[in-house]
Amino acid sequence: RGVGAGAAAVVSAALGIVALTGAWTGRVAAERETLIGQIQTSGGGSAAQQISEIYGDAWHTTALVNGLFAVLALLVGVFVLVRPAFGAPSERPQPTWIRAVALAGVALGAIGVLISAGMYFDLILSLPTAGAPAGG
Repeated sequence: RGVGAGAAAVVSAALGIVALTGAWTGRVAAERETLIGQIQTSGGGSAAQQISEIYGDAWHTTALVNGLFAVLALLVGVFVLVRPAFGAPSERPQPTWIRAVALAGVALGAIGVLISAGMYFDLILSLPTAGAPAGG
């Protein structure tokens, strides 16, 4: 009993950790955006456009992918926590460790969502700006 809920709680915590540390898929997507930006600005373009296309899009893609993992961690963790409320009244409550791990997944997911939103909207670190040319 509780094997599925326990597994889901562990998955929630693992997804939360991935959201905070970064996912391989996020790195691949960011590298793809960098390549697309390089191709789009290869014929020229202002420094601001190059920064946006090459670095900004990759930064935002990383934030988006990590944010998706964070939302998944939140959803799975919340599902594990609220599932007993919909069960039969005669069912025993979930073991404490399952609730604790699911709660950890929810907490990690919430932190991941906040960090990803801060990255996506450039609240944590903003993109460099193109300065005026020297001697101009």
